[in-house]
Amino acid sequence: MARNKAPSVKPKPKPKQTTDKSAKPRLNNAERSAYFARREAAKVLHTVLQGDANRQAVASIKSLVYSPSIRNKRATFALVCQTLKHLRIIKDVLEIANIINSKWKRQEELIYIIAYDILFGKEISLVGGDAEKFLACRKDAMQSALAKLVVRKKAKNIDDFIALYQPPDITKPCYVRVNTLKLDVDSALHELGKQFKVQKDDMIPHLLVLPPHTDLHNHSLVLNGSIFVQGKASSMVAAVLDPKPGWEVLDACSAPGNKTVHLAALMKGKGKIIACELNKDRAKRLEDTVRLSGAANIEVLHGDFLNIDPKGPFSKVSAILLDPSCSGSGTAAQRLDHLLPSRTTDVVDTVRLNKLAAFQKKALAHALSFPAVKRIVYSTCSINQIENEDVVNSVLPLATSNGFQLATPFPQWQRRGLPVFEGSEHLLRTDPVEDKEGFFIALFVKKGSEKNSEERSGSRKLAGSLANGRGRLKRFCHVNTKNLALPVFYRGIFKPWLHTKSSLTRKTYNSSN
Repeated sequence: MARNKAPSVKPKPKPKQTTDKSAKPRLNNAERSAYFARREAAKVLHTVLQGDANRQAVASIKSLVYSPSIRNKRATFALVCQTLKHLRIIKDVLEIANIINSKWKRQEELIYIIAYDILFGKEISLVGGDAEKFLACRKDAMQSALAKLVVRKKAKNIDDFIALYQPPDITKPCYVRVNTLKLDVDSALHELGKQFKVQKDDMIPHLLVLPPHTDLHNHSLVLNGSIFVQGKASSMVAAVLDPKPGWEVLDACSAPGNKTVHLAALMKGKGKIIACELNKDRAKRLEDTVRLSGAANIEVLHGDFLNIDPKGPFSKVSAILLDPSCSGSGTAAQRLDHLLPSRTTDVVDTVRLNKLAAFQKKALAHALSFPAVKRIVYSTCSINQIENEDVVNSVLPLATSNGFQLATPFPQWQRRGLPVFEGSEHLLRTDPVEDKEGFFIALFVKKGSEKNSEERSGSRKLAGSLANGRGRLKRFCHVNTKNLALPVFYRGIFKPWLHTKSSLTRKTYNSSN
């Protein structure tokens, strides 16, 4: 009997070894790290440039880089800063070499980053992505365009040419504020002292001073919210408002939230803080800051402060911190704002300043209308008179009619308001050259309040204890703009100083979140 033959099974062919030259080569660790750092830097640069174009920054460069979503923070921060410093040159090079076409226009921030690496960065292999390959093939054209620019500027060499575009290094101490909701000052001193030279600030409680260029972005105390990197002038603002535990406080323009969580710490987590922010992206950043701080008494409102009814649910607010949108001219050097496209000209943007000032006046007048408020702080990180003294002067009649008067925050501080109206000696300024950042603070206090009488008494004691008290204090009351000597770099940035209802979405945070 014939047997049926079993079906033959052919062996599977072995996969062929690919010899396709177009296959992406495997990246080593250094190349992989550089590849991802360039893309993270491009995302940050896109946010920065978009905010500059819209005149509404989401956050500073450093804040964006040090957000949890950025993994390689050190490399990303360096790439963003260096690309911004060279951005005008990079744009000119790309234009002369005719590099960016319609395809790459959608990724122009990544092109800027890679172009920096090619022209000025370290000698690393540009592998791993189509954008790197695209520009690597055009390296000679870019270097030729750069050489043409050097000749046009009549520079002796590349270094002299680059120096024409570079600002001086702004060296200032690194300040950190201890979040006393999580850690006491002595413990923070002990922990930071293991790695750095650290001391207490002589004026601001809970503020510590470290050497310039101290890098804390990856320190455990920063990552867990026990300390916040925050400048001295910025730390003055909440301290001037000086809210008491149990008060109801309104932070009118809260994001990114450092001053908000400082208020919570001063109140020892007791009472209530309403943190208001209109911009959606900035509100998210505010929420992250509140969550990191562990503050349980902060309620975030995503909405417009101007739409809050003073006689409504928040009629019992005792204190208001108003730190509204401003030009940021006082912190331009630290933020690298002066390198952004809108700031690389000496022309004063008077239209923008007038719009900002109009909003600031309206917001301050609104703050003065809350019936139970005892203390109001108006602050900016601007050095422009139009955003500072002029705003305060415009609301003085309303403030007086509502029972407020200007008080003198930190009487021992030497620099005071510009002498443009009677009473401007009560205002506080920090100097962008002497203090490395320019801030402005005005404190309104309801007449007859207990705190007001204490401050006036304290001011008299301080004045009496100083040698030649009145004469010496008077000498430092105002900034003498005639004798003010600014470096060449600052004259362009600070020129303005020398010239004269949507619904609210509430979200409350608990420390357990």
